[in-house]
Formats: sequence, C-alpha cells, structure tokens
Amino acid sequence: MTGYVVRRVLWLVPVLWAVATITFILMHAVPGGPFTQEKPLPQSIINALNARYNLNEPLWKQYVLYLWHILHLDLGLSFRGDRDVAELIRAGFFVTVQLGFLGFLVAAVLGLTLGVFSALNQNGPMDYIGVFFATVGASLPNFVLAAFLIIIFAVKLGWFDVLGWGGPTQIGDALDPGAWHLKKMVLPIIAVAALPAAYIARVTRASMLEVLSQDYIRTAHAKGLANYVVILRHAIKNAMIPVLTIMGPTAAVLVTGSFIIETTFAIPGVGRAFVDAVLRRDYAMIMGSTLFYTAIVAFANLVVDVLYAVVDPRIRYR
Repeated sequence: MTGYVVRRVLWLVPVLWAVATITFILMHAVPGGPFTQEKPLPQSIINALNARYNLNEPLWKQYVLYLWHILHLDLGLSFRGDRDVAELIRAGFFVTVQLGFLGFLVAAVLGLTLGVFSALNQNGPMDYIGVFFATVGASLPNFVLAAFLIIIFAVKLGWFDVLGWGGPTQIGDALDPGAWHLKKMVLPIIAVAALPAAYIARVTRASMLEVLSQDYIRTAHAKGLANYVVILRHAIKNAMIPVLTIMGPTAAVLVTGSFIIETTFAIPGVGRAFVDAVLRRDYAMIMGSTLFYTAIVAFANLVVDVLYAVVDPRIRYR
C-alpha cells in the first residue's frame, strides 16, 4: 500500500506539468491580452506592464520562467493589485471550504439516504420519490436552481438572505457565534448540493439493487441474521465501492469552489476569484487556480483509491 501511495504521489508531478502546459498554451492562444481594454491604454503604460509581468518576453521564455517559479512554489503575482496568487487563493479558500464541505455533507447524507431507501423499497412510494429527486436534481443546472431559490425563498417569501457568505471569512473567527449568519448560508448550500446529491442517490440505488440480488445476501438471510444487520454489515458496505468513485471527485470539486454559485451569491471564495481572473485575463491567477484545483482533485482520487481497500478487504495494492 505504501509503495502504491508513493507512486501515485510521484505521478502527480507529470499531471501538474501537463495541466500547466495546456493551460498556458490555451491562455495565450486567445486573441488579445490582459491589458486590452475598451479604451486603449497608452503604449508606454502597456510596455511597462508587460515588462513588469514578463509578458514582453518570447512565449517559450515565459513558459520556462513560469515552470521555474512553480518549482519554487511561486505562483506569481496577480495582474490586479500585484497581490501574490497564493495569498489570494489562501484568502478565499477558507470560505470556499465551508461552502464545499457543508454542500458535500448535505449531498452525501441526502443522496445516500434516498439511494438506500429507494433500493430497499423498490417500486414503492419511497423509490418513486428518490428517483424523481435524482432525475430533477441531475437535470436542473445549479445556476437555474439558484435563481429559483433566490426568487422564491429570498425575494417572495423573505425567509433567507442573499449576497455574501454567512460564515466567517477567517479561521480565527470560526468560534465566534456572531460570525455565523445561517440565513445567508442555506440557499447557496442547497444550490451546491442538489446536483451531487442526485448523482449519489442514483449510483447508490443502482449499486444497492445489484448487491441485494447477490447470493451472499440470501445466504446471510438464510442464516437467520436480522434484516438490519444484513443491510448494514453486508449490503451497504459492499455497495459503497462505486459510490466512493464519484464521491471523491465530487468532494474535491465542491471544496475547491463552485464557480457559478459563488458568483451568483457574491461569495468571496476561490471560485469567484477564478471567474474574475478569467474575465480579466489574469494569467497568473488562472494558472495558479488551475494547478490548485488539479492537485486537490488528484489528492481526492488518491484518497478514494485507498478507501477502496478499507471498504473491501479483497482489494489490495502492490
């Protein structure tokens, strides 16, 4: 197992290099530049800005310089305010983690619960409810759901607040009760959790139905084991393997930021900062955020692979 984990961590290096290379090429392939504006700047100012951020160098040299800085864990400076990209990511990551973690928690609990109960009550009322939720949740984009939630529950009914994040923006304020405003947190969490909850529910239901039809489940019942013991100890545990496959990347995506939801609700997280960087053609911020997302997703996949062996003792890595 240790050797497998080490090999996977080493594979992260070429993955990050490939992502950095592709992102660099795509950014510079788009016409225009980061200082292109509707009202053109004086050429002297543009030349000074290009020199400040090494944009006056040939592309191959810009690429080499960026890789050199990455090797020294330097993500560069944002074109907006000359702030360090790592600092910008760090500043928004705490808010993004809160939204992502709470969204994933809601999605996991709701999706697993609906999936299990749907499978245990196949073709019954609970099954129809679960399938209906999974179908609607998977078909409705989160930005459309967010708009409906805002109009109905914030504008019409006035139950919740919008714009901004209701949790603390700094780690030191996490224990301060006054830093938490739940009315602002409910709608973005629901908007973020709906789609992954629907996918988790669908995969859980399908996996549970397959496991419940296996011979060892019938054998466990024939031995006289209580129904809840068979379900908890044998059915759910074995049905979790395909569910873990989607839960790992889902958690990584939610934790690293929901771009549209953070922008819709004006949440100051990494996702919103990434969208702003794309609109401004902020090369350093785009590259830094992309590499950050890649590392998180790769780590989440590694965790999922390790959890396979925990859930199913038959799986071993060499």
